Amino acid sequence: MVLRAIPYNDKYAIIYMYTEAFGRVSYLVGRARGRKSALTKALFIPLSVLEMEVEHLNKRELQRIKEARVSFPVGAIGSDPVKNVLALFLSEVLFRVVKDTEPDVRLFHYLADSVRLLERVDSGVANFHIVFLLGLLRYLGIFPNVEYIREGAYFDLLNGVFTDGQPTHRHYLDPAESAFFARLLRIHFENMSLFRFSRQERMAIIHRILEYYRLHLPDFPEIKSLSVLQSLFD
Repeated sequence: MVLRAIPYNDKYAIIYMYTEAFGRVSYLVGRARGRKSALTKALFIPLSVLEMEVEHLNKRELQRIKEARVSFPVGAIGSDPVKNVLALFLSEVLFRVVKDTEPDVRLFHYLADSVRLLERVDSGVANFHIVFLLGLLRYLGIFPNVEYIREGAYFDLLNGVFTDGQPTHRHYLDPAESAFFARLLRIHFENMSLFRFSRQERMAIIHRILEYYRLHLPDFPEIKSLSVLQSLFD
C-alpha cells in the first residue's frame, strides 16, 4: 500500500509503502514519463494497493520494484473529492504511525480491506476516517480499555482508561465528553451511516483522536492535511 511518494531527484522518486511481506519499505522508482513505462506515476497515488515483484536486499535502504500493478482499481478515490481528501489525510497519518519494518499480516489486511471499502462505499463516507482511525488503534496496540465504562466516568486519554475520579493531569475527557466517546467506540464500518455529527462535532472528534495518537505514539507530529480535511466539511 502506498503511503507517500516524494521526488528524490530529476530521475527518481521515493515511494514509501506498507507491504504484506516486508512491513514498511522505501522504494526507489524512476520518474517515468510517457505511457510506455511500466511504473507510471498513476500507480503510486496515496492508499493505492499494488501487487509487485521486487528486488529486496535486507541491508539496502532503498529497494527496487521490478514490476507493479494495481490489486484493484481506485477510480472513485482518485476522482471523488471527498474520498480523495480522506485518502490524503489517512495516508499522511499512516506515514507517521506505521513504521515497523517487520511484517504484520493482520494490519496489512485491515488497511487493504479498508481501502476497498472506501472505494465502493456510498453512505456514511463523512465518518469513514473516524472509524478507520479508531479501528487502527487495535492494530497499534493502544485501543482504549473499555471495561470500566460507567455513568459519570472520566476518560483518561493519557492512560487509555475510564475512571471514576478526575485525573490529576490535563489529558482527559469530562463525564459528558466521556459518555459521548464511549458511544463513539461502538461505531464501525457497517453502522457508520447511522451516526450523525455536525461539522463542529466531527472536527472535535478528529482532534481528540489525534490527541490520543499523539499521547501514545512517539514523535507523532501535526497532520498537515487536517486543514484540508476541515475545509472539506465547512
